Amino acid sequence: MDSMDVKVMEAVNYIKLQVGYNPEVAIILGSGLGNLAYEIQDRIELSYGEIPYFKSSTVEGHEGKLIFGTIYDKKVVAMQGRLHYYEGYSMQEITFPIRVFEMLGVTVLICTNAAGGLNPTFKPGDLMIIRDHINLSGSSPLIGKNYELFGPRFPSMKEAYNKQLISITKQVAKELGVDIKEGIYAFMTGPQYETDAEVRMLITLGANAVGMSTVPEVIVAAHAGMEVLGISCITNVAGSEGGIPTHEEVLDVASKIEQNFMSLVMDTIKQIEFDKAE
Repeated sequence: MDSMDVKVMEAVNYIKLQVGYNPEVAIILGSGLGNLAYEIQDRIELSYGEIPYFKSSTVEGHEGKLIFGTIYDKKVVAMQGRLHYYEGYSMQEITFPIRVFEMLGVTVLICTNAAGGLNPTFKPGDLMIIRDHINLSGSSPLIGKNYELFGPRFPSMKEAYNKQLISITKQVAKELGVDIKEGIYAFMTGPQYETDAEVRMLITLGANAVGMSTVPEVIVAAHAGMEVLGISCITNVAGSEGGIPTHEEVLDVASKIEQNFMSLVMDTIKQIEFDKAE
């Protein structure tokens, strides 16, 4: 069986043959937020199924494609649909694309998701910048052999979310007139939604939103030394106050705020400066 580094480089080499350039920014598009991919200029689309060792997304609202191209002259790659732990994939499998992005030269990861609101001031349709996270999955994508090619054995998660990117995004939101929240995201494996007791626990722990993704990818991106920006779309109120949540509700609310979301992400990318001397 091939080792992780061999698999990653095989996927990287395949992508390079198809695309011909290295992206600077990677964007993971969460549930109901995939239409941003169609705003990318000079698109090159690769289905997950054609890329060596990529797994296929099985969830509605996740197309399962990599979209390469440009946003405001910045070279980007977008995951139009992500992989989830609850789909039965391992932590290493769902974060495999992040390893590939690392080896392609990506230095900035923008990770988005749909999430349940825990903060009583949040309402469906709000956008929240992720300031920090709580990993309640009981696992990590870094468990197992460490490859120095990818990062150190014991990486720090102290500033997994880049303060400069947070500052840029808040300024962009102000300029766009988009009300944006900021808070802590809790990761639970799903696929079941949280019980009322779990919601009370999460609030006690200091979480402002809860979801079933993002944290594994952020851990791997931090391990790789990437600068990370996390944005949650609050699609429902978690717990008894919010009624019975459904995936259809999540997709519906995400679609209604998608324009604000797309403008925020695209204008943030426009403001990112890269060192062209490298």
